[in-house]
Amino acid sequence: MPAINVKSEIMPLKKVMLHRPGGELLNLTPDTLEQLLFDDIPFLEVAQQEHDAFAQILRDEGVEVVYLEDLMAEVLENSPELREPFIDQIIHEAGVRSERYQVLIKEYLCSCCSNAKELVLKTMAGVNRQELGGAPKNSLADLIDTNTKLYLPPMPNLYFTRDPFACIGNGVSINRMYSFTRNRETIYGDYIFKYHPDYKQTPEWYKRIYTFHIEGGDILNINEHTLAIGVSQRTEPEAIDRIARDIFDSGQSSIDTILAFEIPKSRAFMHLDTVFTQVDYDKFTIHPAIMGPLSVYEMTPAAGGEVHVKLLRDDLEHILTKYVGHQVELLPCGAGDRIAADREQWNDGSNTLCVRPGTIVVYSRNNVTNDFLYKKGLNVLEMPSSELSRGRGGPRCMSMPFVREDA
Repeated sequence: MPAINVKSEIMPLKKVMLHRPGGELLNLTPDTLEQLLFDDIPFLEVAQQEHDAFAQILRDEGVEVVYLEDLMAEVLENSPELREPFIDQIIHEAGVRSERYQVLIKEYLCSCCSNAKELVLKTMAGVNRQELGGAPKNSLADLIDTNTKLYLPPMPNLYFTRDPFACIGNGVSINRMYSFTRNRETIYGDYIFKYHPDYKQTPEWYKRIYTFHIEGGDILNINEHTLAIGVSQRTEPEAIDRIARDIFDSGQSSIDTILAFEIPKSRAFMHLDTVFTQVDYDKFTIHPAIMGPLSVYEMTPAAGGEVHVKLLRDDLEHILTKYVGHQVELLPCGAGDRIAADREQWNDGSNTLCVRPGTIVVYSRNNVTNDFLYKKGLNVLEMPSSELSRGRGGPRCMSMPFVREDA
């Protein structure tokens, strides 16, 4: 089986990539929350305990768990010549324009990290002025900047591994993120899929250097022939045009239909997987506010390398039934209670990770939704979530499947 094989959202999960939250959460401050896309500061020790529990649930279900930080460290260990350009790229894309501080940060990263994994984790955590320590105060910037200034900003959203890249069939989309804050996250995926011995032959359906934004939370594998992508706050239609052409023209993909779902451009509907997620052959969890008629664009290959686009105006149930191939049931977050739905949707009640048909990982805090799903016959695996949920993402957001069994 290829190193990447993801042709559905529900078939038995065999291998998944996670990122265990680390020092990047310690560099969140009240003043930087909005910039770094957080609403509150998670307690790192508890967040790590919760994340470890998530990983253990997956292992107990027979899933192999690999970590982003380990894969990136393996790249640098196998190819030491990549270490310097990797550091240079991290510094440049962080927006460090002072030549002096470029040198200071590079020297610090080279001196403080004894091995490749420490280096990778430090680039994720960030570097503040105080850590540069002995820099002489011989410039206006040195005298004015405070010790808490972050010269290399942290990447606290990295534990949501779904977004920086997305596995589609036997290929991958290396995404261009919506926010400057998150765009550096895709550097790791770029190195892994270019240089890691296990993954460097993987076809790329989208490249991080492309102009338009697309994020993995907007990409759902319906089946081996059909891909759903959200036109959302964070994914632009131009990006979907490009990924459609690249997939259809590749000759390496079985996908012949892409459905572009137009969803409201607001944080409540941040990605398509906050709107609906497949949990069984015939069941989807959904955001209750998405029940009405939708604008969905069917994209199929046309002659001469073109893409044919057709507008479908219908409700979600009919559209999913048509492309899944049989009648589906929509299970609303909060069991249809609007107050419970609003509360639990805020904590990603409909953002579930399907381990196998009918078995899903959910946040324990969404008790109304979880009880409803249990009564619908689903095997509900609850994980602790008091701190992880502060980042506004659920179990699907925190996981990047690498291998699922074929249908």
